[in-house]
Amino acid sequence: MSGGELDVLQLSERDQKVLSAVVTGYIKSGEPVGSRTVSKKYGLQVSSATVRNIMADLEEMGLLRQPYTSAGRLPTEKGLRFYLDSIMEFRSLDDEDRRTIRRAYEEARQDIEELLRCTSQVLSSVCRQAGVVLWPKLNLTRFKHIEFVRLRPCRILVIVISRSGLVRHSLLEWDEDISQEELDKYSRYLNDLFQDIPLKEIKERILAEMRKEKVLFDELFSRALQMGSQVFQADLEDGNVYIEGQTNLLNNPEFCDVGGMRRIIKAFEDKSRIVRLLDRALKLNDTASIILGPESEFEELHEISLISSTYGRKDSVLGVLGVIGPLRMDYPRIIPVVEFTAKLLNHLLEEESCETVDFQWRS
Repeated sequence: MSGGELDVLQLSERDQKVLSAVVTGYIKSGEPVGSRTVSKKYGLQVSSATVRNIMADLEEMGLLRQPYTSAGRLPTEKGLRFYLDSIMEFRSLDDEDRRTIRRAYEEARQDIEELLRCTSQVLSSVCRQAGVVLWPKLNLTRFKHIEFVRLRPCRILVIVISRSGLVRHSLLEWDEDISQEELDKYSRYLNDLFQDIPLKEIKERILAEMRKEKVLFDELFSRALQMGSQVFQADLEDGNVYIEGQTNLLNNPEFCDVGGMRRIIKAFEDKSRIVRLLDRALKLNDTASIILGPESEFEELHEISLISSTYGRKDSVLGVLGVIGPLRMDYPRIIPVVEFTAKLLNHLLEEESCETVDFQWRS
């Protein structure tokens, strides 16, 4: 459902209260919500008959649906999205949740891998759903430094450092032995050439430089570019993701039967689907974003939602973290948990003990 279609919807305050009551009741019970429940339980000063009429109007607008005759109503994807964007009231983070999150990080080692694993675990534990963290992406940062280290004949260690502190190691096999003195010259040249360029643009920059006439006459220039080309051929779009607590989803009524279990297992069995969902959230670049399952490109994910926030350091976005649960997640409670966790992770990544984020290049 596009934002434009939702923008043109004009709901009265009473209509919004009825829609909010249906969504709230559905989130709590997972069952259709009847007009009598809305009238009595949610403080609307109108009769059940009036609520039924409002529900019928909301159904005509595509915001509610009736699963079978004489049943109450459930929110549609469109209705849930309208509620999330226009009606939902955010809660403050519970003090106990705040203490739990802080305590979890205090017990974790202060290296990037342990912090990210801790993040997925604490999100899963506090929210009682699946916690997910997408590994930092080097291509989102700017180049700072490259260094070549001769390990033995024809084998070179390459170290790439970004402005945000990410460090990449990779091994380069070369068809001839190169002295450390020559490698240092290549490093100095490439450091001057690429300084502060977005890492995702370096491959194109190398190709442009290699087309220049200077390459034909300057052997140092040519060899440095060839080596740089070899280094940056590797994909900077790391797809590693930490997922914790998938089995928590089986505690939700939607997934507690055999069919539901199979659907959840299928949704998580291919991590690339989750990575692409998180990539989409990453592009939103928001402190709190919600992607409803039907809005994703994968049919297997249509019964779940993602509440996410980006994280990073030194004003650079590095990745995204979040909570995956059923469509009827407790959004007002979980959103502040995700936001607080992201802010705390950002703070920890800024600390001196995590001044560099060091990991291996993945193939």
